[in-house]
Amino acid sequence: MRPRPLLSASALLAAVLLGGAGSTATAAAPAFGPPPPQNPATAPNGNAGMHGDSASSDTTPYPGPGAGPVAWSRTALASACPTVTVGQDGYPVALCTTIFGQTPTVHLLDPATGKDLAALELPKGALFGGVYAYLDRADALVAVDANGDLLRIGHHRTASGWQLTVDRRTPLAAALPAGDSVVGLAPDWDGAVWFATTGGVIGTVDPGTGAVRTLATGEGVANSISTVPGHTAVATDHALYLLGKSADGTPVVQWRAPYDRGPGRKPGQLSWGTGATPSFFGPGNGTEYVTITDNAAPHENLLVYRVDGGPRPVCATPVLTRWAAGGTEDAVIASGRSVFVTNTYGYPYPALPAGAPASVPASASFQGGLARIDLNEAGTGCATVWESDVKSAALPRLSTADGKIYTVTVSGPTDAAGAQTFAAYAHAVVDPATGAVLSSTAFGLGLLYNPLQMTGTTAPDGTLYQGTETGVLRIVRK
Repeated sequence: MRPRPLLSASALLAAVLLGGAGSTATAAAPAFGPPPPQNPATAPNGNAGMHGDSASSDTTPYPGPGAGPVAWSRTALASACPTVTVGQDGYPVALCTTIFGQTPTVHLLDPATGKDLAALELPKGALFGGVYAYLDRADALVAVDANGDLLRIGHHRTASGWQLTVDRRTPLAAALPAGDSVVGLAPDWDGAVWFATTGGVIGTVDPGTGAVRTLATGEGVANSISTVPGHTAVATDHALYLLGKSADGTPVVQWRAPYDRGPGRKPGQLSWGTGATPSFFGPGNGTEYVTITDNAAPHENLLVYRVDGGPRPVCATPVLTRWAAGGTEDAVIASGRSVFVTNTYGYPYPALPAGAPASVPASASFQGGLARIDLNEAGTGCATVWESDVKSAALPRLSTADGKIYTVTVSGPTDAAGAQTFAAYAHAVVDPATGAVLSSTAFGLGLLYNPLQMTGTTAPDGTLYQGTETGVLRIVRK
């Protein structure tokens, strides 16, 4: 796979990063960051949740297995495992959904072998249930079950082995409309837990009293939410919201930015609207900007807003335009002045959420693609640095420690049937300066290795845990 850099207003920057136009010399790894601030209510950044940190930067401060040879093993759980977290004690905690029954299940894994040490089933809910959760600073997994209870699930060593237990339960159901369910979940710097529901209710839970305060938007939510000091970002199927809270904890809209939601749900997406969780980033303190992709057709736009600047974007640019159509069900990677966008248009999912509308068009083949877009130094615009043929089947993760992007690529048939049976998957390392694939290690064929556009998590020791359709892959440097 060879990247094809675009000629744009960022040509000079691209030339510097690539070592000069047309240069084949190896470029030095660019400096990214700073990281978003560490949320005091979560586990360390990089390992706290699906998107690494409460800002949803999809970066990690830990080096991954690197571009050399790797060894891997698979933990079979008969479940799709979108969220793998790693606590300060080093034990991975995965939130998965069983293939049969779609039951959310928490698993504790052995950090030395990946072995399943303990499991705890939660009440079954919607497809999005059992997806978004985070690890708190005491290594407890914070999630909401189908009964509308906010749970803190701890792992404890006993005389008979490890156990997972619900250590605290806070009811939320009384504050939610009938039939509604929590999708996104993240704590703020005061310890309050923010949530968003499929029906567009945004709320907070007081960490001391358990009091719940809510705000109804009347718009649907299908992705997680993000927090930095003083701000919470929620993307509905119509707009991006930036929120704060009143003295009693009630959510307050700081600004609302509508976006182009397109003519319908695109193939390769799970809902009609943005497929991206909002991501905070910036070159100063990691929180100056917030970004999502819209759902414009045929090509989506990257939208970047200055957090303190209101609802007018400082960057609104079409991305992944080298392909006939594009869209994404992934959050972006955002760090420093750089944003990386993955093309999931046409990606085949084995199941869709209940009530998901028919896609427009009805079907499409999966082409893949990855792009890097940089903000200019003034923060007044942006331009594409490169577009690459990387066919990512996972949400990539950028290591700011080793300057590499880690993902899983797919080759072979990518229609709904072929992706389950004949598609081949590989661990891939991508150069963020050029979009080139630095190394690739094959896993195998079919659903055993399909990552379903889920992201990997790198532990402090460099071990990479990648959720798949049927379990978790454990990847280490040879």
